Amino acid sequence: MDLKGLALFDIDGVIRDVGGSYRLALKKTVDKFCGWEPSNKEIDSLKSEGYWNNDWDASLELIKRRTKSHGLLIKQPSRENLINQFNNFYFGGNPFDEPNQWNGFINDEPLLVNKKFFQQLTDRKIRWGFISGAEPPSARFVLEKRLGLVSPPLIAMGDAPEKPDPTGLISLSQQLLSKPLGFGVQPITYLGDTVADVITIQKARVKFPQQRFISLGVAPPHLHKKGKLEERKAYEKKLKDAGADKILKSTNKILEYFLLNF
Repeated sequence: MDLKGLALFDIDGVIRDVGGSYRLALKKTVDKFCGWEPSNKEIDSLKSEGYWNNDWDASLELIKRRTKSHGLLIKQPSRENLINQFNNFYFGGNPFDEPNQWNGFINDEPLLVNKKFFQQLTDRKIRWGFISGAEPPSARFVLEKRLGLVSPPLIAMGDAPEKPDPTGLISLSQQLLSKPLGFGVQPITYLGDTVADVITIQKARVKFPQQRFISLGVAPPHLHKKGKLEERKAYEKKLKDAGADKILKSTNKILEYFLLNF
């Protein structure tokens, strides 16, 4: 196949709506340890700093800041304790059990694309894969069980340093393109919904300045709801300010982007 380019995707907020799952688990976990449930706006503000792609770390940071700002006399949870609580909310069981054993928030994740979407990318000579901070059982569940993708190319939590470190993105890109990156290699596009995703591309450019990298951004689903236009515009501006080359209205719009630009 005469490959035109490579499309890499974040998963949470791009392939699936995690407003009622990962994000809800974050809120409930924070509330469990400090008696305060952060709003979507407060979570978005934290993530816009570009350092809190991991929801466990984001939860710990929110607890830390709330404790300090309100003078709470509580002991900070250990990371292990917090992860166990978070997973109890999200998976509702052992992450490594069979998915039919899970009864947590993971069962309430609307899909933002379908299997046909990836076939359309393939038909347009675009190879694709996934770079996600999600736990491997969660990432594989949505890609393989729900979308029906066979052995999807995936870098998930633990497979590489966390974003915005570009190691995982670079490694998967080289694997899928079957060549070293650099001048004359097909363009690499990454679609994400956080500032950390955008910075990942910026860092990749530093390592491979002759390679064409394209950063596409999309606001998470909760900001596309009625009455959220101004918040969405503000969020999108932060993605642009961080260096996103273009903001898409939805994940599906990447098909139009490739049709016009590749």
